[in-house]
Amino acid sequence: MRCPNCASLDTQVKDSRPTEDSSAIRRRRVCLTCNFRFTTFERVQLRELVVIKRNGRRVPFDRDKLLRSIQISLRKRQVDPERVEQFVSRIVRELESLGESEITSDTIGENVMQHLRELDDVAYVRFASVYRNFREPKDFKTALDELSGDDEAKAAQPPRK
Repeated sequence: MRCPNCASLDTQVKDSRPTEDSSAIRRRRVCLTCNFRFTTFERVQLRELVVIKRNGRRVPFDRDKLLRSIQISLRKRQVDPERVEQFVSRIVRELESLGESEITSDTIGENVMQHLRELDDVAYVRFASVYRNFREPKDFKTALDELSGDDEAKAAQPPRK
């Protein structure tokens, strides 16, 4: 592992432990050249994913980019950061389990929206406004009507026993 301070490849692991949800290994490292200490995370990756953008360009899938976009939609919402990590891990696992090495950005966006709808309504609308490129107030109304329709459908269902 390259040291972020001096770029030396001579680093040593001092401590390893799983994260709280056991989805990654947290490693404390020290650079043997400059004694700089830093942390790395190791995650299971089922397959290399390539994202096919709307313009046809292909780019490697970036879990951190997905996490940042979800965090932006959840900004100032009362959602536990650990829950957000689990949420992103679940989405990534689902994308990897699709069996394809190339996935469209639309597939990712729809998957995220489906999960955000269950997690937080405001985050869902925020994400939808960027993903679907809202241009007019009626676009927001349509998204809100979708959410209202879900609530009405849930209310109409008889309670489970």
